[in-house]
Amino acid sequence: MKKILKYITMSMAAAALAMAGTSCTDYLDKSPDSDISDADAFKDFTNFQGYTELLYNNMPDFCRGYWTNSFNWGDDELISSDVNYHMVYKIDNGDFWGWQSEFDGWGTGWLDRGGFNKTSNDRFNKGLWPAAWWGIRHANMGLQNLDKLTDATQEQKDAIEGQLLFFRGWYHFMLIQYFGGLPYIDKVIDANEPINEPRLTYRECADKAGADFERAAKLLPIDWDNTRISPATKGNNQLRINKIIALAYAGKNYLWAASPLMAGGVANKSAKKYDEEYAKKAADCFGELLQLVETGQTQYALVDFEKYSDIFYTYGQGGKIPGSTEALLRHPAADGYNGCRWGWLLQYTVYPYNVGGCKLSACANYVNYYGMANGLPLDDPESGFDKTKPWKGRDPRFYATIYFDGVQMTDNEKCESEYPQEDYQHFKMYTGSPSRDPIQGSRTGYVTSKYHSRKPETGIYDCNDWDDGYGWSPHINAMACYMRLADVYLMYAEAAAQGWQNVRGKSSKVDLTALEALNIIRNRAGIKNVAAKYSADLNGFMSELRRERAVELSFEGHRFNDLRRWLLLDDPAYADKTSQEFDRLVFNADKPEESTVSNFHEEVVVHRSYGDKHYWLPLKKKDCEINASFYQNPGW
Repeated sequence: MKKILKYITMSMAAAALAMAGTSCTDYLDKSPDSDISDADAFKDFTNFQGYTELLYNNMPDFCRGYWTNSFNWGDDELISSDVNYHMVYKIDNGDFWGWQSEFDGWGTGWLDRGGFNKTSNDRFNKGLWPAAWWGIRHANMGLQNLDKLTDATQEQKDAIEGQLLFFRGWYHFMLIQYFGGLPYIDKVIDANEPINEPRLTYRECADKAGADFERAAKLLPIDWDNTRISPATKGNNQLRINKIIALAYAGKNYLWAASPLMAGGVANKSAKKYDEEYAKKAADCFGELLQLVETGQTQYALVDFEKYSDIFYTYGQGGKIPGSTEALLRHPAADGYNGCRWGWLLQYTVYPYNVGGCKLSACANYVNYYGMANGLPLDDPESGFDKTKPWKGRDPRFYATIYFDGVQMTDNEKCESEYPQEDYQHFKMYTGSPSRDPIQGSRTGYVTSKYHSRKPETGIYDCNDWDDGYGWSPHINAMACYMRLADVYLMYAEAAAQGWQNVRGKSSKVDLTALEALNIIRNRAGIKNVAAKYSADLNGFMSELRRERAVELSFEGHRFNDLRRWLLLDDPAYADKTSQEFDRLVFNADKPEESTVSNFHEEVVVHRSYGDKHYWLPLKKKDCEINASFYQNPGW
């Protein structure tokens, strides 16, 4: 954060323009302290950039927004049975009001938090709802005052305008994907004006956000380090908004608008049709981006699978923000590694490797999406999946991101001495194991290891109470980024296939078909191309694409919105959260994937029951009282 907010201390006067607020009403009211001298806030590039960088400072940290938290609300994770305050529990029970701070308190969700403070670096008060409405006004005030920026080069002026446009579009997009169409505020509303901004349709908002993203992409450079915009920050610009990020969000915005929920609404569940024109617009934005990447004109590239973990955590690197060359939009991470080491990472370590705090288990139904190394899904009769050796021959990402029975969790003898009755150095997930305790253990038989470090010298996981993985010296920093390059390839594959209604559909902006884009992500992990039986038609292709998104983007906060936009949230096939039950027969400590089990079956732990209203979150009641056109979402 110190690097990206270099200018903030130079221009604290600009902070007075930033209006605090926790609701739409607060946002629309003009703050009295916003009347400061334009000469201070907008007189030159340094001060104007300081004003702009407050927008970075107030991005909510969705994966580390509190000491413990939840952000995977699809069919992917299950929380401890004694925890009823986290958002994942509320979502499972249909309590979608729980996103609001007056319902959930401080530690349960990232969409809304009390005490929003625009100039603070405290991630605990950065909820999306207050930050977005403040950020939209802040961006609009900057855009309104662009003409005051006279002491700057054209390159600098373009950079300021591009960032402001991006954040205006981004904050609107982040809201509408959860709440549907909202007022699109593209001007500074004076305190004396009546508040009559109507809710627009989703498409109307998407059109406006798309225009902002596309305009930002034209103004912003690919890499700030290759410009003369800011010599003072050269080498420290990795987190700044650029052309690639703007194109990525332009594409995502149009793909979401093309998706079945936004294209046809809940009445369209049986058809699940995409809007082909919006899908083509999305594919063109992604295509322009991928052409730049594929021809080596950017600083971005897919990470080699041998270094896959670099995307999700860094270890022994002084708290360096993870993401490597694959991360596009990341949170600036104000407090680095300290924001995860005693917080949400402990949620993925179960008894006896860590005692205390709530625990998150990877659902067995979700782990089933991890197919076989030959590229086939588990339920394909030719996959080779064997229930007596269920962890053998699986997708390499299964081993990279999932704790399963028998995985070595520590090589510290203290563990064995404290639990002499059994060897607890290896993960015990069989039915009846103490590690299956519903409060301190895994409720499902699986846990995600995506954000957990391994000792470099042994390759053994060390995030436990005996090794030093959680200690100060390793400086582990884990993060799920807002968007990474693999997601772009997968979104392009979806958009191109749906836009041209063909698995080999492609944008004219890039020499890459939908099928080829999907295979690039599979091949990176060592998985074979989509089998011919699934690439023969659009339905088969989409089933594999949805499965690929589940596996590649697992536990990164995408699944809930994917299920919603695909009109699958209330589909019975995605309603149950299950556990894996089995008995150990032959345990292979050296190669746990070779272990033999019996009685391998799933049991339903949680059944979710949703209706049409659950496709959109409810708006705050007090905001729906602003005016008659700011109406509540149906069913709430």
